[in-house]
This record gives sequence, structure tokens and C-alpha cells, in this order.
Amino acid sequence: MKIKIDPAKTKTADLHQYLLGSVAPRPIAFVSTVDKEGNANLAPYSFFNAFSSNPPMLVFSSNRKVADNTTKDTLHNVRETDEVVINVVNHAILRQMALSSVSYESGVSEFEKSGLTPVPSDLVKPFRVKESPVNMECVVKDVITLGYEGGAGHLIICEVVRMHVSEDVLDENKKIDPHKIDLMGRMGRAFYTRASGDSIMKVFQPVGEIPIGYDKLPEHIKNSNILSANDIARLAGLAAWPTDEKIKAWKDANGELKGKDEKGKMKLAKEWIGVDQVEEAFILLVC
Repeated sequence: MKIKIDPAKTKTADLHQYLLGSVAPRPIAFVSTVDKEGNANLAPYSFFNAFSSNPPMLVFSSNRKVADNTTKDTLHNVRETDEVVINVVNHAILRQMALSSVSYESGVSEFEKSGLTPVPSDLVKPFRVKESPVNMECVVKDVITLGYEGGAGHLIICEVVRMHVSEDVLDENKKIDPHKIDLMGRMGRAFYTRASGDSIMKVFQPVGEIPIGYDKLPEHIKNSNILSANDIARLAGLAAWPTDEKIKAWKDANGELKGKDEKGKMKLAKEWIGVDQVEEAFILLVC
């Protein structure tokens, strides 16, 4: 059973938490700006993502505060200078990022309050965060106002003009290693998630091939109470049914399994799927 939530009849503060608890985890944009006098500001935003790679575009939203309907220094600075630096947040600077999220008075440097180090950018006025493993210098292309009441967002559309990536987070192929970069994600309320270690998994599904699909699976597979929905979807993700020749070769090599009961086959197939022997599991279940 699910509860029904009508946004028009729900307090903004409550709706905010339902949304943030559901649309999660979210990447964190650690946004550096300067005002027209050059005073630095640093603030985290989790309404953030990448939306294009050619041109390279990032979008984050600086929302009006729910409590008093005021806007933040970041938005004021963006409108004055049209430049930002978006830094990523990894586990090593999580608590310093949290310190910078406090509503200090205008003119107070969040760099100083958080103990983070400002370093000059190459192409834009705002500073980069030295301790962040990736910095993206951006020019602001547009600001879209979504509303005028507390909680309303301002979409700040940014084009990346230069990236700085620490060699410490790259693998042997010069690609970003998710375990090394150790990024943090924002959940609802005070919850965060750490994107490294056992929380990272590969989900490889070829997009150039049309899979057989769930609807083409035999009923006994779809109705299994041993295989999970993810297990069954792995079988449905195969590009094609195994050929007769492949099935025959498998039967010849695994004759001792032909007489195994269905429950036993399901349990064994589940084990095989868990170690990426998906086609072998499929053949076992259709033999």
C-alpha cells in the first residue's frame, strides 16, 4: 500500500523532504563564486547534474529558502559575474563541505570558515577548491527562475570551459576510478551516501544489441520464487537464445545436471548468475 501525496495540499517543507528522500542519491555541486568586489563565496548544492557533453553543460539550482523566502549569495554573485567554479565533494572534505553550508552573513568567507584552500582559476574569477579532486570552471549561460515563493528554484545553466582533475583519482588508463575519487551523494534530511567500496557495482547492458526481453522468457523462469527480479532481468538481457549447437555442447559437458529437479536448477542458476555465468544459467533452466 502507498500513501498519496498531493503537492498542492502538502506543506512545502514536508514535500521538500519527500522529494529529496525519493530523488537520491544526488551529486553535490560545491559552488565557488565571487561578487563584483571579488569577495569569495562557497556553498554546496545537491540539485545538480550534468546535462550535455557537447557542449559540456552542468545545471544546479539555488533555491529560495523555505523559512523566509530569501535567496542565497551564490545566486546574487552569479547574476553579477556570470561565472562559477563547480568542485566535486569526496569523502575527505565531507565535513568541511558541511561547515560551508551554514548561512553566514554576506561577506564572510566560507573558505576561511571551512578551512578549505582557494586557488586561482585559469579562465574565470571564482576560486577553485584545492582539496577537491575535480574542479570545473564554468561560464553561466542562463538562469531560469522557477517560482517566487519559498522553496522555488533558480536553474543555473553552466558551460564548462576548463576542468582540473587530480591524477590521484585516475586509473592506469587515465580514466576516473570511482573508488579513488570516493564521491559523496546527498540523500534526504541529514543522510549522505559514500560512492566507493562495496556500494559500487557494474551493470553492463549492451545498447547496440536488442535483448530477448522479459516477455520471451519461459513462464517457469518468470514465476520463479528463487530467482530475484534482478536475476530474471539478467536472463532477459541476453542478446539471443543460445543456439542449438551451444545447448547440445553444454548438455554433453554437463550431463549430470540434466536430471536435477527444478528447484535445484533454480538455486544453481542463481549462483551462476551471481558470478556472471548468465548464458550457462539460461541453458540450465531451459534444458
